[in-house]
Amino acid sequence: MYVIVVGGGKVGYYLTKELLAAGHELVLLEKDGRRARQIADEVGSIVLQRDGCEGKHLAEAGANRAAIVAAVTGDDEDNLVVCQMAKHHFDVPRTIARVNNPRNESLFRHLGVDEIISPTRMALAAIEQDIPVHELLHLAQLQSGDLELLEAQIGDDSPAVGRRPGDIILPDGCSLFALIRDDNAVAIKPDTSFQAGDKVLAIARSDAESELHRALIGATPQGSTA
Repeated sequence: MYVIVVGGGKVGYYLTKELLAAGHELVLLEKDGRRARQIADEVGSIVLQRDGCEGKHLAEAGANRAAIVAAVTGDDEDNLVVCQMAKHHFDVPRTIARVNNPRNESLFRHLGVDEIISPTRMALAAIEQDIPVHELLHLAQLQSGDLELLEAQIGDDSPAVGRRPGDIILPDGCSLFALIRDDNAVAIKPDTSFQAGDKVLAIARSDAESELHRALIGATPQGSTA
């Protein structure tokens, strides 16, 4: 898969390294010359000192054949411009944008950005780890905002304990895809048996959250709006 990453800050740097390690083909655009040279010294000639907000530089990077353009600079406006050009001028199938100000998330979705990375939302999710285990954690909004990435912690009294995925009736528009057990991420397989202490990651529509809560955590406590 061919990916263009725009922005060579910490997010762009580590994203580039992980994509390379996974065997993907990519180009990183970073407009600051010093930073571009630093990264190029480590990862090679895939780094171009270019401003990804300019169409000619996206074209030079091969945006016309890219499967994904990820704009992860520290500037929301730049990230939006990059994604708009990638989507509407180069017909890139999937765009990903870093959004630093949560107030801008709805604008990005309205203008067609496919996926949003929100450091602020991620930090809030980490803080929410201290809330009671009988609540669903909202980790991220996906696509147009209709879908949520959720985490459910399986407690001792959860109806899911000892059951397999096929034994659990899930609402329409909901899917379980991974669990965290003993600080390790584990794929959910047909023979997976859920245990107390597991953290289950799910994707669900907002109108399915109550049913998901009942299936994985148990009845919603009185007064709760989960």
